[in-house]
Amino acid sequence: MAKVGNRQKKTLVCTVCKEENYRVEKNVKNTTDRLDLNKYCPKCGRHTEHKEKK
Repeated sequence: MAKVGNRQKKTLVCTVCKEENYRVEKNVKNTTDRLDLNKYCPKCGRHTEHKEKK
């Protein structure tokens, strides 16, 4: 049986082309602010900043 916890799936959106590229899990109790990571965007063809979708 799976645990009931504080981890939720969040979507990361490219700041350049606004494409939703990644789904990541985040512990919402420990990390209250939004994620912003440098990830590869296949549409742009380069590494860009990805932010957590609202």
